[in-house]
Order: sequence, then C-alpha cells, then structure tokens
Amino acid sequence: MRIDVDPALTDPTAVYRLLTATVVPRPIAWVSTRSADGTDNLAPHSFFTIASVAPPVVQFTSVGRKDSLRNVEETGEFVVNLAPEGLFEQINATATNFPRGTSEFDACGVEREPGHRVKVPRVAASPVALECELHSTLRIGDSTVVFGRVVHVAVDEAYLTDGHPEITRMRPLTRLGKNEWGTLGDVRELARVPYRG
Repeated sequence: MRIDVDPALTDPTAVYRLLTATVVPRPIAWVSTRSADGTDNLAPHSFFTIASVAPPVVQFTSVGRKDSLRNVEETGEFVVNLAPEGLFEQINATATNFPRGTSEFDACGVEREPGHRVKVPRVAASPVALECELHSTLRIGDSTVVFGRVVHVAVDEAYLTDGHPEITRMRPLTRLGKNEWGTLGDVRELARVPYRG
C-alpha cells in the first residue's frame, strides 16, 4: 500500500527530506567562490549536474541565498571541485553554517591552489576542477539554479587511464537522504544497445 503525499499540503521541510532521500545518489559540486572583498568560500552542493556539452555548462542549485550564490553573483566566477572519498570529513566540515566573511578553506584546513582562468582558488587535493564563468541564474521558489560555463578543466594525471578520468581512482562521494553519504561501490559496465530497425 502506498502513502500519498500532496506537497502543497505538506510542511516544506518534510517535502525536502522526502525528495532528497528519493533522488539519490546525488553527485556533489564542492563549489569554491570568492567574495567581492576577497574572502574565499567553499561549500558542497548536492543538487548538481551537467546542463550542456556544447558549450560546456554545469549547474548547481543554492537552496536559499547562501554565500556561494552571493559570491558568484558578485564576481561571475566559481570552481566545481570533485568531492573525493578521501576528503570526506573536510567536505562535510565545509557545509558548516559559518558567518559570512569566514573562509572555509582556512576554518577547515583545506589547501588551495590558484585557478588557471578564474581568480577563484581550486581545492589542491581534488582530482578534477571545473573552472566556470557565470552563464546565468534561474530563480525557482526558494532556490536559485546557477549555470556556469566551463572555461578550464584541471585533471590530476594520477587519476587518468588512457587520458580518461578513472572512476575507481577518483572515488567521488555522493549525498543520499538524511545525514547519509554514498561511496563508489560496485562499478558495472554495459554498452548501450543500438537500434536496428
């Protein structure tokens, strides 16, 4: 027997919990930004995906008006750093609701490295960094979708096999429901079936 839920008649927090426990696993955009006054920010966002390939555009969603969103609006730049399993505790720590003006890089002991095409720093220990310039934003309800045009990709060669990022080396984390996180687990290969009509 199913339980029916009408989002219009349900507390928004309950709807959030239901959605985030159902739409899983969610990849994590570990977004670094810099405020107009030069403070570096770093925060994980689990509403994240690719929006376009030509041009290359990625998107993440800020639920509410978080520092990541404000900084992107001020400077027009951000970096999406891959969130690997080995940095699990630092990634979680950067989700702390620090006061504006606090750098999560410093507060959580995350090493920076300079961006190549943007002024925003990258996470030095992240296997892959996508440097982005703001393409556009879209306000939907209590959230804002941020679209960033990827202008540079930096990949640590130790994570490549035949020039391609190797998933079992990168070991990206994902978010699940509640306080649950997902690790890579089993990797299965299956080619798409071509249509032969």
